[in-house]
Parts: sequence; structure tokens; C-alpha cells
Amino acid sequence: MKKFFGEFKEFISKGNVMDLAIGMVIGGMFTKIVNSVVNDILMPIVSLLTGRTNFQEMFILLSGEGSTLKEATDNGATILSYGNLIELIINFILTALFLFLVVKALNKARTLKKKDEETEKEEKSE
Repeated sequence: MKKFFGEFKEFISKGNVMDLAIGMVIGGMFTKIVNSVVNDILMPIVSLLTGRTNFQEMFILLSGEGSTLKEATDNGATILSYGNLIELIINFILTALFLFLVVKALNKARTLKKKDEETEKEEKSE
């Protein structure tokens, strides 16, 4: 048993495991930031442009009764609920766009930093 805990301690203390743990925590926090940008900033703009505030309420009544999704579901109606799919697709596109812009900005910052370092190196060599 002592050997097992010794091996476990060695495994945990390796840099790769710690890097992974830190990456997962930072990734989780970054996910919350991206979700907030999409849901709290971009989706209201999409809702304003489309005139829809809640895509999830969009459905087609195949049989039964109900004027709202909840009412139709409560009545046991057969429905084709497509609004959630539309909202998820819009969220995906907006999330991908936001992440693209973040990566593009980071790449631009790296390029500028690299140019500054090269310029600094050239000035020192002259």
C-alpha cells in the first residue's frame, strides 16, 4: 500500500499532471467567459435583429393542442420542437466567431512582439 501511494505521489507531482490540471481550470473559466459573451452580449443582439427573444419556444404542432411549447407538452401533444436546435446552432456560430477573433488577436499580438524583438536585436547588433 505504501508503494502504491508513493507511485501516486510521484505521478501527481510530475509537471505534466499539474499543467493539465491548471489548463483544465483555466479552460473552464474561459468557457464561462465565452458563454457569457455569447449569451449576455451577442444573443440579445441576434434577438433584436430577428425579433425573437426566445428561440426555444419555436415548435410545430403535429397533433394535439397547445399554443405554447409548455402547454403543448403538458397536454401530451406531438410536437416538432426546432427552436432549441436553432438557438444551439446560433450559439455555436457565435462562439466559434468569438474564439476566432480571440485567437486572431493573440496571433497578431505574438507577431507584433516578435517584430519588436527582432527590431531590438537588430539595433543591438549595429
